[in-house]
Amino acid sequence: MSPVIALVGRPNVGKSTLFNRLTRSRDAIVGSLSGLTRDRQYGRGVIGDIDYVVIDTGGLTDEQGGINKPMVDQVMQAINEADLIAFMVDARDGCLVGDETIAEMLRLQSVPVLPVVNKIDGKDPAIAGSEFFALGLGDPICISAGSGQGITQLINQKIASLPGFSMENDDRETGAIGIKIAVVGRPNVGKSTLVNRLLGEERVVVFDAGGTTRDSIYIPFERDTQNYIFIDTAGIRRRGRVVERIEKFSIVKTLDAIVDANVVILMIDARDGVVEQDLHLLGHILDAGRALVIVINKWDGLDSDEKDNIRSDLERRLTFIDFAKIHFVSALHGSGVGDLYGSVHRAYESATGGIKTSDLNTILQQAIMNHQPPLVRGRRIKLRYAHLGGINPPRIVVHGNQTDAVPESYKRYLEHRYIDALKLEGTPIHLEFKTGDNPFKEKRNQLNRRQISRKRRLMDFVRKNERRRKRRR
Repeated sequence: MSPVIALVGRPNVGKSTLFNRLTRSRDAIVGSLSGLTRDRQYGRGVIGDIDYVVIDTGGLTDEQGGINKPMVDQVMQAINEADLIAFMVDARDGCLVGDETIAEMLRLQSVPVLPVVNKIDGKDPAIAGSEFFALGLGDPICISAGSGQGITQLINQKIASLPGFSMENDDRETGAIGIKIAVVGRPNVGKSTLVNRLLGEERVVVFDAGGTTRDSIYIPFERDTQNYIFIDTAGIRRRGRVVERIEKFSIVKTLDAIVDANVVILMIDARDGVVEQDLHLLGHILDAGRALVIVINKWDGLDSDEKDNIRSDLERRLTFIDFAKIHFVSALHGSGVGDLYGSVHRAYESATGGIKTSDLNTILQQAIMNHQPPLVRGRRIKLRYAHLGGINPPRIVVHGNQTDAVPESYKRYLEHRYIDALKLEGTPIHLEFKTGDNPFKEKRNQLNRRQISRKRRLMDFVRKNERRRKRRR
């Protein structure tokens, strides 16, 4: 099993930068604003033959209450999961009271603690690290997470010596593989609450203020022998209300998560109904072609008249995604949440399952018999056969003549026929039309003597008839 390294420290000491460096990714948001990371983020790294797992955590402060308490809980859970705690401090700030407080807490843990002095750019490592011997956690290792200085030493000297380390790394290929489920929606609609409810634990930070989640958090999870990867994302507001630079990065991460997911759960606040921003998010999901499950949250706090109005609004505004299953739930109390797994599975299977070419052609021919394609310049559009061109979403390639002239209305007709006939649920389909070239174009048939004789007799007959018609005129 790969060793687990938890990155712990004050805000803005460079934990997320080191996380990205160790995992060779940009999964963690990095900025000059402190407190960007609030949930614990997992990543896998490899240097040479060394395979390890890194946990990025939120910054620890002396402040009590508010969002800081659930952030501390997240850090403590990461510590409990770790084989090594990398306690990060800032060489430019020196040893502060906050560092001493964290060090005192870490000395009480049963997990080995490694002091990591970051931001030593332009400094003598021996001088930069000497101040932190006072923490009483052993010899610090000096690095620069931004430039990569000292990272190889950190891995080779410290990670490789962990008891959980194995040079063979039998589990390298068995990392987090499963159905990727991205939970998206506007701020404060209950995304993190739903993720925690589905996981059965307080895995991500939940707070009353909107915008608590700033990063896209990937969470591996196993349920009934099935592996999942939940992606908790930042809420997306209207573009005109996005003023913080870091929030713009969060939105980009959310849109990337939609593309990366197999199934997207779109959460809508029942109290607000379907608003324009929900429709914009739906547009992004459909453009990505991802399977979709819609969740109407906070359903339990409404009376019967309000529920009827919302159902009518959904029927009116979401007619273009009638393939998606709609669930009415309360993420806070758990009502209706258990049914989501079934819809996710059906959507995933519909989006990624194989479809026989014979079935596609049978459905196409039946659709044409019931409703023929229109005429174009006096000629009927001919659709000859179809085959599967890809999955997630299912891409059906239809071959024929004049396919570039197929109107949008007929395309929608074929899409609905395929969805209904194949019993697809929760996934859109993409139709691609191709006009086949005439294989006999610019080729002449080689006629035998008998065929040539018949052709001449036919031409003579045609000429005689033409002369007779002229005389009659």
